[in-house]
Amino acid sequence: MKIVVLVKHVPDAAADRGFNESDHTTDRAGVDGILSELDEYAVEEALKLSDSGEADVIAVTMGPDGALDAIKRSLQMGAASGVHVVDDALHGSDAVATSKVLAAAISKLGDVNLVLTGMASTDGGMSVVPAMLAERLGFAHIGFVGELGFADGKVSARRDADVTETVEASLPAVVSVTDQINEPRYPSFKGIMAAKKKPVETWSLADLGVDAGSVGLSAAWSVVEAVTARPERTQGEIVTDEGDGGVKVAEYLAGQKFI
Repeated sequence: MKIVVLVKHVPDAAADRGFNESDHTTDRAGVDGILSELDEYAVEEALKLSDSGEADVIAVTMGPDGALDAIKRSLQMGAASGVHVVDDALHGSDAVATSKVLAAAISKLGDVNLVLTGMASTDGGMSVVPAMLAERLGFAHIGFVGELGFADGKVSARRDADVTETVEASLPAVVSVTDQINEPRYPSFKGIMAAKKKPVETWSLADLGVDAGSVGLSAAWSVVEAVTARPERTQGEIVTDEGDGGVKVAEYLAGQKFI
């Protein structure tokens, strides 16, 4: 089985994240980046299949030079190889363009049985790319999966929401997983050293046959027009309870139109 796991290099949530002043796109150069936390669950699920001898895991990412770190982390965890799609024309791409480029990369790899993703990226949080990707590839799609199984060329998945349901689809398929599915492993020293020798290919839009005019900020269906920093939190009002604390709290809530 050939598994592609999609990974994304995102600004560290613990850092002071911001936007580029020139075009209001996410500032990825001025802040430390990490492998999106939710993608680690997808990597782990792929590696569980690889550990059982049933899968070859390829980590694929799209982004600027720094995005290579997401591939490196995946290789350190145990992925066999990586593909980094990098091109200046990709700057500012929206979800529609992202799904187009990733679909082209997966098609170029060929004979892919399963595409695993996190349920969302921690910088965008849209959760739409997996479904778009499946549509472009003509693959089945199952999202928000908490448990995964395979048998007879089919994938079965449990999803937990207001109700618990089990969904089955024929391979090939695109599956996005939640943070309930497993506990991602930490790279071992052996894994870190082994990752340095694993192959990583770098592809441009030309390599994928994707028109540069169809991606990037100029082709985005939506753009950020203005950015305003969130005001710093101020100290709240302290209410001293002198027997009428409940009344004062109710008056405050009513004044704020909460009740």
